[in-house]
Amino acid sequence: MKTKLFITLSLLFSYTFMTAQNPFFSYQNWDTPHGTFPFNDIKAEHYMPAFEEAFTQGLKDIDDITNNPEQPTFENTIEAYEKSAKMLSVVASCFYNLTSAETSDELQKIEIELSPKMSEYSTKILLNEKLFERIKAVYTQKNKLKLSAEQSKLLDDIYESFANNGANLSEEKKQQYKDLSKKLSKLTLTYGQNVLKATNSWTKLIKDEALLEGLNDDTKKMLCENAKAKGEEGYLLNLKPTTYIPLMQDCKNRELRQELYIAYNTRCIGGEFDNTAIIKDIVNTRLELAQLFDKSCYADKSLRKTMAENKENVYNLLNQLRDAYMPVATAEYEELQQFAETLGFSGKIQAWDWSFYSKKLQEKKYAISDDILRPYFELENVKKGVFNLASKLYGLKFIKNENIQVYHPEVDAYEVFDKKGNFVAVYYCDFHPREGKRGGAWMNDFKPQWKEKNVDSRPHIVNVMNFTRATDNKPALLTYDEVETFLHEFGHGLHGMLTRCQYSYLSGTNVPRDFVELPSQFHENFLGEKDFLDTFAKHYQTGEPMPQDLIDKIKASQNYHVAYACTRQLSFGYLDMAWHTLTEPFNGDVITFGNEAMQQVAVLPTVPNTQMETAFTHIFSGGYAAGYYSYKWSEVLDADAFSVFKNKGIFSKKAADSFRKNILERGGTEPAMTLYKRFRGQEPTIDALMIRDGIKK
Repeated sequence: MKTKLFITLSLLFSYTFMTAQNPFFSYQNWDTPHGTFPFNDIKAEHYMPAFEEAFTQGLKDIDDITNNPEQPTFENTIEAYEKSAKMLSVVASCFYNLTSAETSDELQKIEIELSPKMSEYSTKILLNEKLFERIKAVYTQKNKLKLSAEQSKLLDDIYESFANNGANLSEEKKQQYKDLSKKLSKLTLTYGQNVLKATNSWTKLIKDEALLEGLNDDTKKMLCENAKAKGEEGYLLNLKPTTYIPLMQDCKNRELRQELYIAYNTRCIGGEFDNTAIIKDIVNTRLELAQLFDKSCYADKSLRKTMAENKENVYNLLNQLRDAYMPVATAEYEELQQFAETLGFSGKIQAWDWSFYSKKLQEKKYAISDDILRPYFELENVKKGVFNLASKLYGLKFIKNENIQVYHPEVDAYEVFDKKGNFVAVYYCDFHPREGKRGGAWMNDFKPQWKEKNVDSRPHIVNVMNFTRATDNKPALLTYDEVETFLHEFGHGLHGMLTRCQYSYLSGTNVPRDFVELPSQFHENFLGEKDFLDTFAKHYQTGEPMPQDLIDKIKASQNYHVAYACTRQLSFGYLDMAWHTLTEPFNGDVITFGNEAMQQVAVLPTVPNTQMETAFTHIFSGGYAAGYYSYKWSEVLDADAFSVFKNKGIFSKKAADSFRKNILERGGTEPAMTLYKRFRGQEPTIDALMIRDGIKK
């Protein structure tokens, strides 16, 4: 008896000590501004105990719902489910944000250990028969419940999430679904980690500066600092965007450009981080999952709840754009070939030549280049310009708060207020590449928005980028593309910050993936407008505003090689759809298949034994499977939407209020087309995009 009591007390003491030391166990009582994450106190060893406790709490929440003796109602079943697993939401939000933006070997090991546990937890809930019976009971009486539009959408989405994840399957198929989901979770995780490791593993040390002829001093200085950071002397090349892009655009050494291109486009083809076999496993596992639901291919399962609705509509969009843009893209290639020959080039323009000669032709045509524009895009000024845009359109004010803890010293945290001084959101921004940060740029939330008992709990949003760093003698000077990327991700951020929904399940960017890119791509449009550039584009040394002739050149050059850019995006869309419209298991050659899928919109010659799909994280580990078309779909939407501002004035308060009220604030509370038509007054067409791109008069 004493022994049992001693063991019980020891366990209780151990649990109490563990919870006292682990910040996640007291997440409801964090003494931080707006309840933000206490990053200074969170250690890697805290995650697994916190996840285990969160799983326990989440399953208890589900038990409370299923064991409720009362008849199922919207409140005791649908709302109760939507509010469940709060601790898991908190822990997972922190962990997965950091595995993308500030990972480590330790976090990656936890991620591998956690992956099957997360999959098992998810399937336990989604295949819980008693829970689904209650949800289905509410769903079948939906028309009698007098629900609001948002409540009705929540009920639909929750029912569909269960049905789409196997709740209506037989017991045998449910077990198959569990096994396949767990397998897919591991595969996609391994794929993504391989891409990060392969990207980080390739470097090339250059001792002879002459090999880097054409690069500007800032880029060479950055490469020098790369080398110093590794204890080397010289210039260290890597495959991160801040190195890869300027090398491909500016380096005169064609052999070096070719070497870099092939290294980039053979990441994860063979070797230690090979993804070719993993791709086969991923697509075949997805096909098996689709066939469990009597779908012929994964796209049929995946597209049901999107604006596109089915693969036929996706291909219709891709084909319309292919037919309109491909002849122009071919003409762009022929023009560049002729231009390169005037500079002494012989042979056919290859993939590693395109950016180099394209930039030179652009400079000749428009006397414009990143080197000319960079001095006007100093990062701090760009931030002020972007924040000022949010002020002009939506009345927002951003105030930096040093008391909000951040996950890395380079991250800035802001409080966001509206024009009446009401708190809107916390906004984190993280601008520069690091060893532990994956490539690209993205938006996410650390905390979503919801309302409870008439209290609006505001969101905590993060934008993560990989922009050019400052050097010893210059501040961070961005390229035009980097400024555009900032506006893109900030558009996602505004979607997350301005949301005003009842349920976090529907708030912010919880919308169909072919609608989610509308706010981001819409805000990119402002960069081509003089009235916006005048607000921030000032020379970092003299303070002089960008001269009118330079703005005119930007405007004139906006459609430069726009058809090539379109066909490149279409090629990714065709590749994605090719993999996810397979109706039989794939056992062929991954590289050949990928090249053939992209061939109908290929402008440049195919480079043997290279393919980007082995590092195409969007579709193989990033949630865009059968969904990459959404970038072009959203581009049609954003051009159509911005045409309203072009007609009424780019800072039109009336247009901005409508966009905010009908798009940014509403999240996924109604069907996406309903929201868009309420803003626009009609369904979108490709006309505005073609006019903007100069394809159609």
